[in-house]
Amino acid sequence: MENGKINKLEIVRKDPKGFYLQDDKGQEIFLAKEETGLDLEVGSTIKVFIYKDRSRMVSTKLPYAQVEEFAFLNVKLLTEQGAYVDWGLEKDLFVPLEEQMETLVVGSSYLFFVYEDEDNGSIRGSQRVEDFVFLDEIDVKRGDEVDLLPYRESELGINVVVNNLYQGLVFKSDVHKEVKVGEQIKGYVKQVREDGKIDILLEPLGYKKSVESNTDVLLKAIKKAGNFLPLTDKSAPEEIKSSLGLSKKAFKRAAGHLYKKKLIEIRTDGLHLVKKQ
Repeated sequence: MENGKINKLEIVRKDPKGFYLQDDKGQEIFLAKEETGLDLEVGSTIKVFIYKDRSRMVSTKLPYAQVEEFAFLNVKLLTEQGAYVDWGLEKDLFVPLEEQMETLVVGSSYLFFVYEDEDNGSIRGSQRVEDFVFLDEIDVKRGDEVDLLPYRESELGINVVVNNLYQGLVFKSDVHKEVKVGEQIKGYVKQVREDGKIDILLEPLGYKKSVESNTDVLLKAIKKAGNFLPLTDKSAPEEIKSSLGLSKKAFKRAAGHLYKKKLIEIRTDGLHLVKKQ
């Protein structure tokens, strides 16, 4: 039975108070009947989350993140010793004061790593991203598609966790669409640096194809609207997204691409298709 992990266990016997669960090594743990709200049958299997706080606990509710995983979690309570955050269980996850990297605010969400305390086995949370990412033995390479969890914007760009294992950065110059902190997205490896950190792109290598694709979307929209589209660089991002499905940056790049090709005129009232002589 792995501490801080979701375990799939067999129900081997039951009594009026609950059920005895067993793993494939013969270890048993008790699950109270009120914890499940179900009358489970002996011989069936069930997924439970096992974790230690002051004592070992078992829950049929599954957390937003297990041990060795990153997740954005909402702060519920602040004390002198640390913070308590909602991780999907009745008992909140404790984040010790020394594991906090900024002033936390109740009701706000932050990136936390869920870890097992080596001294007592208790499950805790930490904001110290660099302490828990791998900086060697990187098993991704240039061009690979990866899972991203954006967690902070900086002067250089957007910091991301890559595949729940590594630390990456999307440079500002490579951000061509809207990216929300805390929202999981896909990305592509631009390069793995010598320090173990990874440069990330939001589009597959060969970005020109993406620009051309956005250009086609914009050109078709202008023609469909009667050769005039009332959108400019002053238009709200929401309006552009609603009309074209493009971010404001992608729209501006596509419009610039069409302008350079002398296919449109960019005026104060919007985009006009150039009529061929």
